[in-house]
Amino acid sequence: MNGVADIQDEVERLVPRRPGHFVFESGHHGDVWLELELLFSNPARLRRLAEALADRLRPHEATAVCGPLVEGAFVALMVAPLLGVPFSYSQPVRETDAGLFGVSYTIPAPLQRELASRRVAIVNDVINAGSAVRGTLAALRQCGAHPVAIGTLAVYGESAGRLAGAHGIPLETLASFPSRVWEPSACPQCARGVPLDD
Repeated sequence: MNGVADIQDEVERLVPRRPGHFVFESGHHGDVWLELELLFSNPARLRRLAEALADRLRPHEATAVCGPLVEGAFVALMVAPLLGVPFSYSQPVRETDAGLFGVSYTIPAPLQRELASRRVAIVNDVINAGSAVRGTLAALRQCGAHPVAIGTLAVYGESAGRLAGAHGIPLETLASFPSRVWEPSACPQCARGVPLDD
C-alpha cells in the first residue's frame, strides 16, 4: 500500500457489506450492513492495515490501546504490539432502555486498574453510528484513563467525526465511505414499509 488511495481501496475490498434495511447496536436504522465476522476470518489479510493504523496512531504517544469487543478488540490486539503498548478491551452491556445507544460498555476490573492514568488509544474495526466507541470512551474516562485518539480501519458516514470532535479527540482512519443512519422515527425505509433485514 503506497498511499491513501491504495489503503482506501484495500479496506473497501476487504470489508464485506450488503445493502438493505438494518437496525444497528446504537438503535439507529441504516441501509448498509457490514459483515465484519468475515473480515477477520483470515487475519493475515489485515496485517498491512494494522501496520498502517499503528503508524497513524504513533504520533499520539498512547501508552495503551483499548478495543471494544468483538471485532474492534481484534484490531486493537493487532495494533498493540506494533505500538509496543499493552492491550485492553471493553465489553458491551445491554441497558434496560432500548432507545438510542441502549448498549453501554464496561472494562473488566483488573484492566481498569491497569488503564488508570494511561494515555489510551481507542482502536476499532469500523465506525458507523459510533455506539461501541462512544461506550468505550465513557468506560475509559470512568476508570481514570486519558483517551488520546480514536483509530479505526474505516468510518461510514459522519458520526465518527462528530463524536471525535465533540470530545476533542483526534480521529485516525484508513478509509471513509458514505453511509446514512436514521433514528427509527425518521427512517425512510420504515416510512415505505420496508421490513428490517436479519
